Amino acid sequence: MPVLLPNSTGAERSASLAAAVARLVEGGLVALPTETVYGLGARADDAQAVARIFAAKGRPSDHPLIVHVADLAGAEHYAAEISPLAQRLMAAFWPGPLTVIVPRRPGIAEAAAGGQTSVGLRCPSHPIAQALLRAAGQAGVSGVAAPSANRFGRVSPTCAAHVMSEFADTPEAAGLLVLDGGDCDVGIESAIVDCSRGHPVLLRPGSLGRALIEASAGEPLLAPDAHAPRASGTLAAHYAPSAKVRLMTSTALKDALGVLASSLAALPDASRKAPTVAVYSRLPKPAGLQGVVWRTMPADPAATAHELFGALRDFDDAHVALIWVEQPPSDSAWDGVRDRLQRAAAA
Repeated sequence: MPVLLPNSTGAERSASLAAAVARLVEGGLVALPTETVYGLGARADDAQAVARIFAAKGRPSDHPLIVHVADLAGAEHYAAEISPLAQRLMAAFWPGPLTVIVPRRPGIAEAAAGGQTSVGLRCPSHPIAQALLRAAGQAGVSGVAAPSANRFGRVSPTCAAHVMSEFADTPEAAGLLVLDGGDCDVGIESAIVDCSRGHPVLLRPGSLGRALIEASAGEPLLAPDAHAPRASGTLAAHYAPSAKVRLMTSTALKDALGVLASSLAALPDASRKAPTVAVYSRLPKPAGLQGVVWRTMPADPAATAHELFGALRDFDDAHVALIWVEQPPSDSAWDGVRDRLQRAAAA
């Protein structure tokens, strides 16, 4: 069973940080809060420690991890080269929800990089993550490899309780310390931009708008090609709850709800069971619709990103079999949310 490290008072915070740093130094696992999602961390310079991440998540060892650093100096420890392009993006968005892929320094973090010659680096803005990274650095831990703190392919955690439940019955995560930092502000993982091959390539959208990244990069973001490095969270099926997710246009959702309402109305009261369908939509809930778990999707993409993974977990807790989701709007502000939903639906 994971151990929760509280942070409600100054004394508790200091003791929790000290315990977390000690666990990282010895090669153990620590779940840490970031502004995006909670990460499952281990020291990035220790192949055996990194192997514990892969084992706890059930993640293939060639699927690279993101290395979290406290600042640019931490990035220079892992990077063979930081190009002017990468420097512009780091200056604009660090600390923050952007991962930059750069050439990896030979002989360091090979396991965390999944064996690739590049490495993904991020400087998180969450104050507890920053405090942990700086304290760990003083103790000789140069960076923390940390994918999302969930079982591989599952819904990412956005609070400490999610992490605790995710690994409650996972022997491989024995001794895991969970550093409580409250709810994550952003709610979906960082954008990932490959800067290792000259021009910027967007491998995964996040909360940062495409136009905003391009303005700082000074050139358009390219689409991934066959030579793009592997990166976290880019498999076709990912971020999936236990229930089956189906993405639907608003018209298709209305039609499906009409059929469902008619079917439910035809059932005698005695034969009606607990809801098996959940709906996440910007549409108003139809009057009189019973037997459905309904949650209204916010009209704002940032608000939707903030609550998305929590909503999917809540639907699972309601034991529904199907989750019908209205497709997000097509504009680029919704790219991160749309990406997560498409991958969840593909699972």
